[in-house]
Amino acid sequence: MSEQPNRHLSKAAPQIAGLTPYVPGKPITELERELGITGSVKLASNENPLGCGEAARAAYAAAAAELGRYPDGGGFALRRAIAAHHGVEPEQVTIGNGSNDVLDLVARVFLHPGLESVFSEHAFAVYPIATMAAGALARVAPARDFGHDLEAMAALVNERTGVVWIANPNNPTGTWIAAEPLRAFLSALPEHCMVVVDEAYFEYVDEADYPDTTGWLDDFPNLIVTRTFAKIHGLASLRVGYGLSHAHAAELMNRVRHPFNVNAPAQAAAVAALGDREHVERSVAHNQQERARVMAGLDALGLDSIPSVGNFVTVDLGQPVGPIDQALLREGVICRPVANYGLPTHLRISIGLAEENDRMLAALARVLGQTSTPRSG
Repeated sequence: MSEQPNRHLSKAAPQIAGLTPYVPGKPITELERELGITGSVKLASNENPLGCGEAARAAYAAAAAELGRYPDGGGFALRRAIAAHHGVEPEQVTIGNGSNDVLDLVARVFLHPGLESVFSEHAFAVYPIATMAAGALARVAPARDFGHDLEAMAALVNERTGVVWIANPNNPTGTWIAAEPLRAFLSALPEHCMVVVDEAYFEYVDEADYPDTTGWLDDFPNLIVTRTFAKIHGLASLRVGYGLSHAHAAELMNRVRHPFNVNAPAQAAAVAALGDREHVERSVAHNQQERARVMAGLDALGLDSIPSVGNFVTVDLGQPVGPIDQALLREGVICRPVANYGLPTHLRISIGLAEENDRMLAALARVLGQTSTPRSG
């Protein structure tokens, strides 16, 4: 049996051999099953700790009455709601099974063997996966202060560049790019090169010069902006996201989009979530308050955090993260090591409820006391 995987691998597309699967955050059920514990908290997947709003919950429940029917494969109501929300045409909207699905559609349409994509060091792990799965070459620009170095990225763009990926804010570092340098970067890109601005954490950002690039679509025909309902709207389990682009780009992506890729309850809940401003505002306020408190708590432990505008904080533990992460798991606290992002001493911590954040800080203090002395500021 041990030889079976190698035999199968020899039959796979060549680009698949070098791929490493995306590893999601450990589920609470898995941890508690492994360790025989209960009452764990998960701060590993940047979920909204408040969950979804009541409007989305009610719409989901109502849609359950029609579970025997296929969903609207074109997502008519959802695409219209998204278009109205952003002031674009429905033909500019591509819906996805999460925004990851849209990223994959971009790669399938605009990348192929012989082409390249460009993204930053420490950027979202799906960019290299989507690139390599399409048979294209991934070119990685070194980061600057844990964020995108647009000059370094521009230097990698050439006639073979099919897609440039930009996460704003970036996951897992929480860094962001202001409007002026980002617009200048887009203006300098050649027309043959598509650029994806991944704004999964858009609603959490409260910076005056942080851009809403959905308003730039008329200026940049090669721009694709992706958003998700998984974060601020609290619909992570339903897997629904979307892309906004020029209608011609959306039409191409819809040619390869899988039929019924967004299920009916997800579509209904997403439409309702778009209109629930109260839930969005409540989620933003909670995140701002608790993120500041978590960062202050980490600072009190003598740890350096990367300044973040998302719903997470990435902290430098000053030592290999593995043993500390395992100790936290034994405490019933699930966070996210990010060594696979080129950050071997860092831990990403999602912002949870106040009591979850308190538990994490207390557990981290105990673990650090057992393993080492944290760095002083």
